[in-house]
Amino acid sequence: MTDRRIFLHGAAAAGLASLGMPAIAAPKLRPLIIDALGGIDNTNLPATRREDAASDYGIDARSMADAKASGLSAFNMTIGYVFGSGDPYEKSVADVRAWNAFIQKKSADLLLVRSAGDIRRAHAERRIGVILGFQNAAMMGKDARRVEVFAKGGVRVIQLTYNGPNQLGDGAMVPTNRGLTPFGHDVVAELNRNRILVDLSHSGEQICLDASDASKSPIIISHTGCRAVADLPRNKTDKELRMVAEKGGFVGIYFMPFLAIGRQPLAADLIAHIEHAIHVCGEDHVGIGTDGSVPQIDNMAAYLTGLEDEVRQRRAAGISAPGERPDIVPFLPDLMGRNKFLKLADLLAKRGHSSSRIEKILGTNFLRVADSVWSHA
Repeated sequence: MTDRRIFLHGAAAAGLASLGMPAIAAPKLRPLIIDALGGIDNTNLPATRREDAASDYGIDARSMADAKASGLSAFNMTIGYVFGSGDPYEKSVADVRAWNAFIQKKSADLLLVRSAGDIRRAHAERRIGVILGFQNAAMMGKDARRVEVFAKGGVRVIQLTYNGPNQLGDGAMVPTNRGLTPFGHDVVAELNRNRILVDLSHSGEQICLDASDASKSPIIISHTGCRAVADLPRNKTDKELRMVAEKGGFVGIYFMPFLAIGRQPLAADLIAHIEHAIHVCGEDHVGIGTDGSVPQIDNMAAYLTGLEDEVRQRRAAGISAPGERPDIVPFLPDLMGRNKFLKLADLLAKRGHSSSRIEKILGTNFLRVADSVWSHA
């Protein structure tokens, strides 16, 4: 990248001031920021509007402005079938078509990411790269060759399972902890052949380990936490984290309730998980996958009412995970809104992390893995 950035300029300026020397204005440099699982919709809008292509998926003028102001360069957007009724394949095909059309309509601001070069291009052109991804592989049905259909449509990340079971293996909430099935092996091989990132978020431990071993390409866990820090099923064990790193992959830490047990997590909890992941994986394999959007919540009381309904519905559908509660918001209250990424950078700098390490966490670690997998996509 040509625009190298230094996150410690504030501390340097303060140091000069303490010596009686004039502070030098910090250059306005733009870090490369990639959210390995996130969104940019306005979460203050009704959920139905945020899910509807006809209303631009809730991406209004305010949310686009906030996303750009945050410095976000690209994000992995969940589309397609995740859970519920309807045919998974038909739902996913329709979503791919609709999102391609939407991104084209918004081409002044958005860019469909098919390669790592597209992320660099979006960053340079001050647009936002949209990485199309699935959080379930149920849409493969009984035909692993369907992977190619989605690859041609621009899908670049596919998660093997959601919280429950599917034909590839068991998700994080399934007690049997079934590993990668023979069909799952076929799908992983097709993902490798079509240069799609294999995502092991939400997976049970055994399928995660099996897929890590089976994949010929680096793999990712786009959004997770560390089980050693908070012992919850949605978080990954050190064994899983280490195996992903050994494969040359990437682990994104989320801004979610699973960062703490029995209470609302805050930015300090996020940093604890990031630092543990770095200890296990090394600084070249850790980043962020917020699992949230950018705009700040305007009316918290109204939001909590909606959250209570959402948690109730997820529990009734059998897809909820321990840690999901109506009184714990699925974001970090002290790290939300358009400043959250650069505020995280400042907090990490105050913890003593170098500017080069912070740069890796914010985006270049994900970019490296994407470059290695998508290079000929």
